[in-house]
Amino acid sequence: MAARPTKGIVCRSRTRGTVVRATKEGNGREVALLDYGAGNVRSLRNALKKLGCRVVDIESPAELAQAERVVFPGVGSFGAAVDTLRKKGYMEPLRDHVLEGKPFLGICIGLQVLFEGSEESSGVEGLGIVPGVVGKFDASRGLPVPHIGWSGLEALQPSKLLNGVGGKRVYFVHSYRAEPVEDNKDWILSNSEYAGDFISAIQKGEVYATQFHPEKSGPTGLRILENFLDKDVQVEMPHVSKFDLTLAKRVIACLDVRTNDTGDLVVTKGDQYDVREKGDGNEVRNLGKPVELAERYFLEGADEVAFLNITGFRDFPLSDVPMLEVMKEASKNVFVPMTVGGGIRDFTDSQGRYYSSLEVAAEYFRSGADKVSIGSDAVYAAEEYIKTGVKTGRSSIEQISHVYGAQAVVVSIDPKMVYVRSPEETDQIAIKAHSPGPNGEEYCWYQCTVSGGREGRPIGAYELARAVEALGAGEILLNCIDQDGKGDGFDHGLIGLVSDAVSIPVIASSGAGKPEHFTQVFQSTNASAALAAGIFHRQEVGIDNVKDEMAQHGIPTRL
Repeated sequence: MAARPTKGIVCRSRTRGTVVRATKEGNGREVALLDYGAGNVRSLRNALKKLGCRVVDIESPAELAQAERVVFPGVGSFGAAVDTLRKKGYMEPLRDHVLEGKPFLGICIGLQVLFEGSEESSGVEGLGIVPGVVGKFDASRGLPVPHIGWSGLEALQPSKLLNGVGGKRVYFVHSYRAEPVEDNKDWILSNSEYAGDFISAIQKGEVYATQFHPEKSGPTGLRILENFLDKDVQVEMPHVSKFDLTLAKRVIACLDVRTNDTGDLVVTKGDQYDVREKGDGNEVRNLGKPVELAERYFLEGADEVAFLNITGFRDFPLSDVPMLEVMKEASKNVFVPMTVGGGIRDFTDSQGRYYSSLEVAAEYFRSGADKVSIGSDAVYAAEEYIKTGVKTGRSSIEQISHVYGAQAVVVSIDPKMVYVRSPEETDQIAIKAHSPGPNGEEYCWYQCTVSGGREGRPIGAYELARAVEALGAGEILLNCIDQDGKGDGFDHGLIGLVSDAVSIPVIASSGAGKPEHFTQVFQSTNASAALAAGIFHRQEVGIDNVKDEMAQHGIPTRL
């Protein structure tokens, strides 16, 4: 017997014909949401509402004790999560709820706290319900850590939760994982593979927990949430090929957002960072509305969507109400990860009130962002760290990663080529240039810039990448000013240099013009993802074209 269909509006996604059904809220289904204040819970709330579920916030231990069906999401560090749960008095009623076998869905940290503890926070005890200690991925195995992206699920027991999701990938973002051992094997619903097997989902009766984020796993994730909510879903043992278990290379759609000359928030695209049309009008190039484009890219199969507020370095971002509203509106219908960048740094407003970069990031997370991208501020922090060798804990990278985890912090690097005759001419790491310089120079180094590419700094992309990784960044968005808008391919030399220098994921950006450019950068470098903007906005290349081309060449991709 198939899962009972839900009446409502049907929206088809490119993701292998999966059907997402938007239902009316108030169909009798209700969940209690345990939000302890870490990360983006708005997307989960919106996903549950889209499925017609009434969401009630738990605001006291007594309400948790009385709740019938609980969803507990979480991101960030194990220790911070447990500490908050203890301070708010949630640990014991949460343990009781799970041990009584009441319906429960834990997500990410919501899975990890069920275990005895975590290497991330030595000495901090979890709920101790599932045997085992959560450990860190081994970066020496040659894979980037954090594990960010789309991997498959190998089911080990039948369940209703994974009904209909065999062979499909889901979204992970984590540095720590629980490993399968003899003592916890009766809990394991599915394993996934990344530098060895790890537990991706657990189940016992009506108690479930996932290491992945269903609310960020597109139509497949919505199906999983629907399965949890629906009592009549058939128990199924999904099957998956070994190829579908592998981590997919991500295709990211990027939206450069700014106000135009009439004050409207628009998506634009630069040519070597110049976003104005050529000619008498010299107007800001307008390629569409941010929310509408983001929703289109979700339906077309983008693995992530990035919003870069390219005027954010000029203004106080917490007063940028339109940008915050863009995130809130987009999160209602975009169920893949969303990154926002622009102006993530410490601020003092016109009234003399100081705001930390952590407060700025927290507001974006509450508005629907999953990750924040830090640009100029990361350059200054890296320069200081290289100079002193001291981690002060005050940089935006350190503040945000300490609370929300390294996976929530992306550093955007904007370098430009500086030609030299030989590597000995510079203190920075230089490589063979892909084409000779204006005076026949054969080598180049990549100078980092700030303020939207307008000011060069005395630090190279290689040096910056290694420094920000040490400070706690979880991912690098690697642009290239020289390639921006050209459409003749990514700068493989730059991307290879940086992706080989760090153990965190690197996103290739700048220069994509054809589907094969994505295949080529994945074949030639260790990039984990590739990003494009203008070719998607202008519909010169479709995301499906890119993914089909990748799949034809054997590159793992989420189809």
